[in-house]
This record gives sequence, C-alpha cells and structure tokens, in this order.
Amino acid sequence: MGTYNAIDIDEFESCSKPEIFKKVLWGFVFFHAIVQDRRKFGPIGWNIQYAFMNEDLTVSRRQLKIFVEKYDFVPYKVLNYVGAEINYGGRVTDSQDKILISNILATYIKPEILEDGFKFSESGLYNSIPVGEKEDYLEYIRALPLNPKPEAFGLHENAEITTSQLEVINLTEGMLSMQPRTSSGKGKTREEVIMDLAKFLESKTRPVFDLEIVGKKFPTDYNESMNTVVCQECVRYNGLLAAMKVSLAAVQRALVGEIVMTEDLEEISNCMFNNTVPPTWAKVGFLSMKPLASWINDCNERIDFLDNWIATGTPIKFWFSGFFFPQAFLTGTLQNYARKNKIPIDRVAYNYDVRDDITHESIKEKPDDGVFVFGLFLEGCKWDFNTHVLADSDPKKLF
Repeated sequence: MGTYNAIDIDEFESCSKPEIFKKVLWGFVFFHAIVQDRRKFGPIGWNIQYAFMNEDLTVSRRQLKIFVEKYDFVPYKVLNYVGAEINYGGRVTDSQDKILISNILATYIKPEILEDGFKFSESGLYNSIPVGEKEDYLEYIRALPLNPKPEAFGLHENAEITTSQLEVINLTEGMLSMQPRTSSGKGKTREEVIMDLAKFLESKTRPVFDLEIVGKKFPTDYNESMNTVVCQECVRYNGLLAAMKVSLAAVQRALVGEIVMTEDLEEISNCMFNNTVPPTWAKVGFLSMKPLASWINDCNERIDFLDNWIATGTPIKFWFSGFFFPQAFLTGTLQNYARKNKIPIDRVAYNYDVRDDITHESIKEKPDDGVFVFGLFLEGCKWDFNTHVLADSDPKKLF
C-alpha cells in the first residue's frame, strides 16, 4: 500500500509497454513487501535482519522500465540477478540468505506473472491481477487481510506461533522495565529476594578450570586437534565463570551498602529479579535464549561435559549443544581427517550420516573417521524417522 501510494502517477503510466511493465512491477512490489515483513518471523524469516529500503525498489523499478522498453522480450534472468544479487542482495551478507532472497524473487519475476490470476501463494489469495490504473491496485490491496498468514511468505503455519512469541517477549520485557522498584506487604523486600538469588547463583557457579592442568593433560598435538579444542573451551568458560563470580559477590556487597551500587550492578540485580541473563554475562557467555533459572543449569551441564572430558579423556561421542564455540570443534574434526590422510584441509568437506536407528548411549567406540555428535535441534522442520529425511514440521511443534 505504501509503495503504490508513493509511486508518481506519471511514472506509473509512462512506459511504452504498460501491460508488461505494470505486471512485472506488481511482482517487484509484492517481493519488496515480503522481504520487509519476513523480519517479524525472526531467524525463520532471515538469519540476519536486513534494512531493506524503498530505494532498493525504486532502482529495481527504473531498471525494469529500461529493460522492458529496450528489449522485445522480458529478460527475467537479468531482472532476477540485478534485483536479488545487486539491488537487494548488496545488503545481504549471510550465505543462506543469499540463496533465499534469489528464490523469493524468482517466485514472482517469471513469465507466468503476465497471466491474470497467477498465484503468489498456495491459497490463491495473493495473485497477479489484471492490468489497470493505480487506483485499481490500491483497491485490491485494501481488500487483502491486515495480518497476512505465514503462507503469504511461503512459510509454515507454525511461523505464526514464533511471531506471536516474539511479540509477547518484547511486550513483557517492556512491562518488566517499567515495573516499580519498591515492595509492599509482609513478604520479602525486593533487595532480600535479589540477595537470596545472588547467594543461590553464587553457590551454583562452578570454579574456573585450572588451565595449567588441562594444558598438561591435553598438550598441542598435530594428530589430535581435539586437545586444542578442549583447552580453548576451558578458556572461554573461564571468562564467563570469572565474570559471574566477581559480579555476584559485588551485587551482594552493594545490597548491604559496602560498595556503591553502580549502573552495571543494578542492571545485573534487575535481571536476576526478572529471571533473565544479565547482558554482562551474555557478552562473555555462550549463545542462549533460556531464562536465568534454566540458563544456570544449562551452564553447569556444559561444565560437567568438559569436566568429564578432562577426567576421562577425549570422548567417543560429543554433546554438540555443549560447545561454547562449535566452529572450532568442526574445524578440528576436519584437521584430524586431513592430517591423518595427508590431504590439504581446504579440499576436505563434511559428509553427514544421520543414525536414527541408534541412541548416543549405545555408542561404545569411536568411528574410524569423523565424529559422533548428539544434541542437535531442528527449527522450522522435523526429522522423519520413517523416510529418514527432513520433512515439514507437525502443527504446533516448533522444535
């Protein structure tokens, strides 16, 4: 609606081939709305949120007019390339998003768009409408649903649940930030609650790893890159554990007036009261979307995974979700294979074997090559144990 309102009427009617121009322009406008609105679906919409602008569409519209007037045929391949790779694609940095945006545009910019009634989505609610005046297009848009279903974006119905969850999270975060900082009644005061939480979290926080002992037990080895991986994991977790120990002790001292309650300490105490992970911990911690109560348990399970690794040696199977920096583990696996077989690492790639016929508890020996990993999650699809391939998610099952 906004796009068509902004188009100048003279520019809209000035092309020498109005039927082709208006038809394909309708595809570009629909594409522009789709890529903008996919952002509300979070990582299901785009891996990274991009600031697509009206200028991207304006350039595409002007190029469309030039190509339509210059050629006797519509150069769909060229339009798709300049649109998805240059005009809009210039903002896209993620490799998967580059594939996605090319596929989205190719859904609309193709010969079928010149046919009246060509469906843009499965429902047929969105389609290529007959050529008309600018007002005809505005009238059609006004009749469309104000809140489009995920199918308009080519997404599964579960995507709507994700969007609703994100909206609720943002709403509750706003409400929590505005709540009063005083307590009433006969229960514990806010300060007493935070003090108890700080003591509890401090008791749950593990001691840092002794890097000297870890380094001696797992020295740098040309033939075993996992030694380097476990040392790097310990260093990263030490940064988090040290930050937690210092800040939790400081919060307790600040609450009783021994030190000044700084802005950072106040933020940490507010987060503890609201059951969210403090930003100062999140900056040096592992990626997580869990609330604080679940997060501390998850953190300790990760520490247990490393403690077991240090105590019993390199595992025969790896809890993939427990890695702070899984990229290092993946690279180390490639290095081990490349060095064992004397192949340049840049010529080595992964092959995946999904063993859905066994559980990780039943694995007793290392594989000859590669690694066994468990603890992976799927969002946006499911694993079908009958056909042994990826499949559409079941309704209302997000993960």
